Amino acid sequence: MTIRIGLLLFPDLTQLDLTGPLEVFSRMPGAEVSLLWKTLEPVRSDRGLGLLPDMRLADCEALDILCVPGGPGQIALMEDAEVLGALRRLAPGCRLVTSVCTGSLVLAAAGLLTGRRATCHWSSLDQLALFGAEPVAERVVRDGNRITGAGVTSGIDFALAVAAEVLGEEAAREIQLQIEYDPAPPFDSGAPRTAAPELLARVTERIAPFIARRRAASEAAAARLG
Repeated sequence: MTIRIGLLLFPDLTQLDLTGPLEVFSRMPGAEVSLLWKTLEPVRSDRGLGLLPDMRLADCEALDILCVPGGPGQIALMEDAEVLGALRRLAPGCRLVTSVCTGSLVLAAAGLLTGRRATCHWSSLDQLALFGAEPVAERVVRDGNRITGAGVTSGIDFALAVAAEVLGEEAAREIQLQIEYDPAPPFDSGAPRTAAPELLARVTERIAPFIARRRAASEAAAARLG
């Protein structure tokens, strides 16, 4: 069985949003994984890592699984008619339409999460409501054939959940063992519910200007969606 998986690759994405799921997806038996962008020119992540698309969005005719990662470049995508149009074109034929981190805001801007439960990076979770989606503060959220993962590292949990959905739990457990995914973080501060209040306040203040930019873009995209 061939499983056609397409991950959207775009400038200034957060690479782990893409490469975490990519590591899992590429180990799924029968998977054909493509990195999709407008051109085949190299794309740089928000931290400078160069990544190479291998299929143009315009040439992608059908997928079983569509995945949109997040990152700062997601702001530009929410007003990119070509990208949003491609997502709307591909989504109806997909078995699963998925995202990691703020990739869910891109799906929402394309009208693909309206009325759905979904998640996002904690700092922008509330913005999903602008698009008529229901924000859920969980690491992986499923609503029908939509599966969304929370911020960055959640992409691995998300991808294992996708693997279990498509191939069964035992196959997903095998992949988890192959990649030795056995998290034991040195600090208990990886989410707002576990971080110390002063730490959460400090980080929230530091990223506030960028989150304000993202919210303005979300509000504009929601208005266009109508």
